[in-house]
Amino acid sequence: MKGCSIHDFLEEINPWLHSRYVRKALTDGKGNFIIYFLDGTKNTYKITDCNEKQVVRVLRDLRNMGISTEH
Repeated sequence: MKGCSIHDFLEEINPWLHSRYVRKALTDGKGNFIIYFLDGTKNTYKITDCNEKQVVRVLRDLRNMGISTEH
């Protein structure tokens, strides 16, 4: 699991933010943001500097890109 700021998180995943690469994005109730990729890999991030509204906004933006999300 990687600990990071919301800015660093978005910068790191930005090249992969497409439904051709990402199967699902979700939060797990423990404050972790999990991204499942189509190749079977999964990355877990602990975002250290954001609140619930910011996480919901990121999930909404991903959903608008055609990526399945859960919260």
